[in-house]
Amino acid sequence: MDQARAIADAVLYEGYLLYPYRASATKNQVRWQWGVLMPPGYVGSGTGEHAWCGTDLLAEPDSGATLHVRLRFLQLQARTVEVAEDSGYQPVAAIAVEGTEHTSWDEAVECEIDTALRFADLLGGDNEVPFQVDGGEEVEHLPGPRRTRITRRREPLHGLLRLRADPLPGPYGGLRLRVRIENTVTWHQPDADRPAALRHALIATHALLSLSSGTFLSLLEPPEWASVFAAECRSERIWPVLVGSPPDRDTVLCSPIILYDHPTIAPESAGDLFDGTEIDEILTLRTMTLTDEEKREARATDSRAADLLDRVDHLPDELLERLHGSVRYLRSVTGEAEPADVTARPDVPWWDPGADASVSPETDTVTVAGVEVGNGTRVRLRPGGRADAHDMFLAGRTAMVRAVLLDVDGERYLAVSLEDDPGAELFAAHGRYRYFRPEEVEPL
Repeated sequence: MDQARAIADAVLYEGYLLYPYRASATKNQVRWQWGVLMPPGYVGSGTGEHAWCGTDLLAEPDSGATLHVRLRFLQLQARTVEVAEDSGYQPVAAIAVEGTEHTSWDEAVECEIDTALRFADLLGGDNEVPFQVDGGEEVEHLPGPRRTRITRRREPLHGLLRLRADPLPGPYGGLRLRVRIENTVTWHQPDADRPAALRHALIATHALLSLSSGTFLSLLEPPEWASVFAAECRSERIWPVLVGSPPDRDTVLCSPIILYDHPTIAPESAGDLFDGTEIDEILTLRTMTLTDEEKREARATDSRAADLLDRVDHLPDELLERLHGSVRYLRSVTGEAEPADVTARPDVPWWDPGADASVSPETDTVTVAGVEVGNGTRVRLRPGGRADAHDMFLAGRTAMVRAVLLDVDGERYLAVSLEDDPGAELFAAHGRYRYFRPEEVEPL
């Protein structure tokens, strides 16, 4: 569980606060998009929101094994700046008190629910684990001649965790584990808007599941005997991936964001930016360009934004340079010999295909099923288990290979254009293609 926490925290706060990290930014007024479980009364009015999420997993627990579940989500906490008037305290969007600005804003409180069940009980049928999180209110009075205070309010939350296990048919053993998380809050107000309903929602909901002994099976790359069962598993708004250090398979993260198995936080990342860790460098540089006034507003918006700005403002040059990119797999490390015909061109950047005279994307070929595949070859797309989620929609479509590419890790990729895409010529004119590994295509 502790090993998986870094990834789980990244999921928990994905989209929590977006650049430029100010409450006044339009994008920060439409927050909470991942793993939101709304109260059933709000869902029933046709909002397109959901009150539950669930997934199936495949597991091979040892005899007497226990399943440990850690359910995690955010509870919205409304922070309101209030000023005393003749009619009582009235809310305001922001106010400066003794040189410090305070802003009304929706914060979040981390919530964790832990439970452990024996697989012997899970095999007995549905197991229900109700849970609740208390609401509350705290008042902070601000100094100064004018009576001003900050009020933080949280609404109580109620939910239900459902678990059951069923043996897989056949001689191989194993179990199908079903997990369902529900918001059971009874709150309902006709014509309520989304911000009002979010105060009664489970936000960024996800779960960590760990076996005391035994293993989970990957749904992305299951063993051959389990591939049929993996294809039958259903995931509704959460997706299970193995977490921990490969080849560990005793812990799974059920995430509202689709991830590969064994995801990791890049070691170059200096901290959370709440907006996709793959773009740390861009966000860091953009944050550095904020004016002092913009930074002041961002610091007043959220304490996490203030910490982010402090980190970026004091980021050493050597750490900033690390964000520019890393080659993680080098032939010098693996012992693989460099191709004898590589001719480096020092006047061309390393990332430009022209830097290596031995690479010619338009004329290079790669062998697929005994066929030389290169520019002009027609293929049928067969996206594999590790394909991008959007590529799966292209399974069975035909395409034309436009180039054979080599990445910095020595892997070959095919750049293709869909034959039935009316915009294919336009995309090709701009060098925009779709990319697949050689084993993901069938030569025609």
